[in-house]
Amino acid sequence: MKKCLSLIALILLVSINVYAASNETTTTKHDVEQIESEKKVLISDDGKLIFGEEEWVYFSQVDASFKARVDTGATTSSVSAIDIEAYKKGGKSWVRFKLPNADNAVNDFNLPVKRWVKIRQSSSDTLHRRAVVELDIQIGNHKSITEFTLTDREHLTFSVLLGRKYFSNVAIVDVAKRYVQPRFKK
Repeated sequence: MKKCLSLIALILLVSINVYAASNETTTTKHDVEQIESEKKVLISDDGKLIFGEEEWVYFSQVDASFKARVDTGATTSSVSAIDIEAYKKGGKSWVRFKLPNADNAVNDFNLPVKRWVKIRQSSSDTLHRRAVVELDIQIGNHKSITEFTLTDREHLTFSVLLGRKYFSNVAIVDVAKRYVQPRFKK
């Protein structure tokens, strides 16, 4: 009798697993893209966007999206730029630089310098002088022009860092989440 009950229990367990496996669906790349495009913009009770510690940032000037780290410890946002060269134009400071995008294409820029800042890295006592420029960005449905310091971030995980000056009046940050806002789709 014990053997019979054990056999029935085993058959029942196998049947349940086969049924569950037959009802599972395989998630494809298309499914993930569909889910991403249907993602709703998350807003807090006080009307601010909710950002995770990482978000997709779309730069209209280069027509590309980049993974960005939302850094509550940084004051100013920063973007990875190469071949940075300051010059004068009409008596004002301008900067020439290149922004590499995710496809390894390089976009050339010539922009006026809004201001110069001195940045101290957490790993060093040395101050570095950086140009600050304004760039158009979009996160989720929120478009804005914001300031970025220019520096070579190619050795870092994120080519874009979003600082408090950008998001303090726009969003709150939930560091336990990533990619809360939907990625910009053309």
